[in-house]
Amino acid sequence: MGFLMRILVNALAAMLTAYLLKPAVRVDSFLHALLLALVLAVLNALVKPILVILTFPVTIVTLGLFLFVINALIILLAAKLVPGFKVDGFWWALLFSIIMTIINSIMINIAGGN
Repeated sequence: MGFLMRILVNALAAMLTAYLLKPAVRVDSFLHALLLALVLAVLNALVKPILVILTFPVTIVTLGLFLFVINALIILLAAKLVPGFKVDGFWWALLFSIIMTIINSIMINIAGGN
């Protein structure tokens, strides 16, 4: 599955997840969802590996559960960078991250990607 297709699937997953978490998470339009998907791709490629390396001991002690915290922090950072995307707090960012990952996996499997 190509990069553009993954960005589109991520944007749709973000829209659906924001709809499910409606009062606490908001994506204004599909254009903002596309921008969110691009920003998340860049943050996951550049910032997340640095955070994983810096927090490796904590991740080991928590048996990998600290990676959820890192994902929530990436979502909060994306909310600061994308103007049409709002998250009401850390716990909503954590829930958004988990639900979006599940929806994204289902959509990619339906689309026939790996």
